[in-house]
Amino acid sequence: MEAAASWHVGLTGGIGSGKSTVAAMLQALGAAIIDADAVAHRVTAAGGAAIADITRRFGPELITPEGAVDRARMRSLVFSDAQAKADLEAIVHPLVAREIAQEVARQEAAGARCIVLDIPLLVESRRWRPRLDRIIVVDCRTETQIARVCARNGLRADEVQRIIDVQASRQERLAAADAVVFNEGVSLDELRRSVAQLAACIGL
Repeated sequence: MEAAASWHVGLTGGIGSGKSTVAAMLQALGAAIIDADAVAHRVTAAGGAAIADITRRFGPELITPEGAVDRARMRSLVFSDAQAKADLEAIVHPLVAREIAQEVARQEAAGARCIVLDIPLLVESRRWRPRLDRIIVVDCRTETQIARVCARNGLRADEVQRIIDVQASRQERLAAADAVVFNEGVSLDELRRSVAQLAACIGL
């Protein structure tokens, strides 16, 4: 008998929304998690597939002595230069998409019932929606995002706001959602129960 097709689920949310926590809960329930940020780090690490093109476009000053992208300098550049941001994405995003597609194929071959693609910029990119059966958005108030990231990363509130400003808006993410996990003013146990209810609808 042919195995049932895997569910392909996109998981997204703004910085500080709790997306990684929800991903871990889905993984505990049996989902295969593919982390787009982790893939992006691999292709921009020393020896990564994006390094040669990034060096040609941005120069060696954006590369660390170890051969990786200097993330702090690159972050500062793309926040202040929209063309630089677009150029970086044009280099990195296709490489990330290719690696994700390869990992999806591996998970399907292994019989995964539900493959969750954890993609922070899912709504900003047009490439993902046609490939997904469902999109889950982890949501909370902007003020909560800022407070969480300040506490977690030691950034100033204005620095976090700058990151939020270059991401899709809360309204844009909610408009793209097939399901929403509202992670505001709830305990971890309450959040876990919400995720468990959702999991039953995506093959888990």
